[in-house]
Amino acid sequence: MTAVDSTADSVDLFVSPLGRVEGDLDVRVTVEDGVVTSAWTEAAMFRGFEIILRGKDPQAGLVVTPRICGICGGSHLYKACYALDTAWRTHVPQNATLIRNIAQACETLQSIPRYFYALFAIDLVNKNYASSPMYDEAVRRFAPYVGTSYQRGVVLSGKPVEVYAIFGGQWPHSSFMVPGGVMSAPNLSDVTRATAILNHWKDNWLEKEWLGCSIERWMEVKSWADMQEWVEENESQRNSDCGFFIRYALEIGLHKYGAGVGEFIAPGTYFEPSLYENPTVEDRQPALIGRGGVYAGGRHFDYDQLRVSEDVSHSFYAGSRPLHPWEGETDPLDPIASRAQGKYSWAKSPRYDVPDLGRRPLEAGPLARRVVASAPNPAGHQDSDPLFADMMATLGPSVFVRQMARMHEAPKYFAWVMDWLGRIDLQGSFHTKPAELESGKGWGATEAARGALQDWIVIENGKIANYQVVTPTAWNIGPRDSEGAAGPIEAALVGTPIRDMEDPVELGHVARSFDSCLVCTVHAYDGKTGRQLTEFVVNGMV
Repeated sequence: MTAVDSTADSVDLFVSPLGRVEGDLDVRVTVEDGVVTSAWTEAAMFRGFEIILRGKDPQAGLVVTPRICGICGGSHLYKACYALDTAWRTHVPQNATLIRNIAQACETLQSIPRYFYALFAIDLVNKNYASSPMYDEAVRRFAPYVGTSYQRGVVLSGKPVEVYAIFGGQWPHSSFMVPGGVMSAPNLSDVTRATAILNHWKDNWLEKEWLGCSIERWMEVKSWADMQEWVEENESQRNSDCGFFIRYALEIGLHKYGAGVGEFIAPGTYFEPSLYENPTVEDRQPALIGRGGVYAGGRHFDYDQLRVSEDVSHSFYAGSRPLHPWEGETDPLDPIASRAQGKYSWAKSPRYDVPDLGRRPLEAGPLARRVVASAPNPAGHQDSDPLFADMMATLGPSVFVRQMARMHEAPKYFAWVMDWLGRIDLQGSFHTKPAELESGKGWGATEAARGALQDWIVIENGKIANYQVVTPTAWNIGPRDSEGAAGPIEAALVGTPIRDMEDPVELGHVARSFDSCLVCTVHAYDGKTGRQLTEFVVNGMV
């Protein structure tokens, strides 16, 4: 429910839950003169996967962590596998690296249109926008289940994970990535089918519906000015879903709010196979194609996992100080009793110790990846992309810019996957059996569709002594830390205009621009009376 507790000039608005895909997110905001002035995000569900894994066989992470998420299970498997690769010091054949890259990227390619049409764009038909001259066209395209673009986008979004299933045996929840490589070698038919499926997806959605042009033409867009010129270049581009969304988003003001902390984290993802045959923590970053890094204080920094810590000052866990995940603790408290200590969320507060700046809350996700991709001095195999650095400098971060960053990755990742498919050596090796070491520490990281996803594992006497998972959801929805610094979504909600207190669609826009795991349902209720004000329902399901 969404809640309203008001005085003459101030309104406390409670949204519970703001999402229900992978757990519930409650949001509490204070609104003054129609604008959010403070916000608190509350993860309402305890998951406890770290506790489940304690004392288990090290390979349990390959099975358990993908069950954290029904959307990004392949990404969880990817980083869990690399965590063991680094702990056991395995050898990974180049073919296996290519297959791992292809599978995870295809999962993300599936997520992009499914998220846009089924979870984000349906709010664009909210009645609050009925006065816009573009509203009727938005309804025609994006109305849930009946919109023309909604139907095509959601149906065709399933094509990329058919490719995942070819190499992984199934999607979701395949366990085909294992320490030392992958469990099965593809044949020519598999590669040919995968290529055909992806080309079908490109021809029928990515280029035909979303872009209205070739991938190559879109990738020529290098600045906000370029993007504006692209929209008006011809009718095909102007009236594509991308062109329409850009025009409509500007019309309804999605570029004016949702800024957040304006600082970003991306551990990076996808490896150049020849540079990471023997995975180690120390050698990971130079081997990345999608670069890792941190952007804070107007500067780019190399990524160092040792600078990550988790703060539980306002989380329902015991603990007196921030801890690096290798030393991390997951010791849950009674949430009712601990609210008296100022705790209000089951999410921890991940922080990064930025050189010269200290521990900072950082935004994870597509925009973070795009900002990091603009860092200077990339290696020849690494992603280099100035577009969103320019958009940030011109427009600043916002709901609109964050959403465009997500959609921009569809053509980029498609091109990468097609390149990787062409590099598979069908006669080569796909797995090297590892030595299962009795002790060690490992770190595996990737970029799930929604951002930085990392595992830290400690092995003692052949069992998991500690396993900590830090998700992009935690980076983005984490509560305040010991210094009172707000988490990224808490910060992004501040400044949000609320047109209708009984239908606060703007709060949904902000949260949904971050995270595809906390997006689906909003109820509104009056904080004083408990009266339900409104309920957002899709196809009869809350």
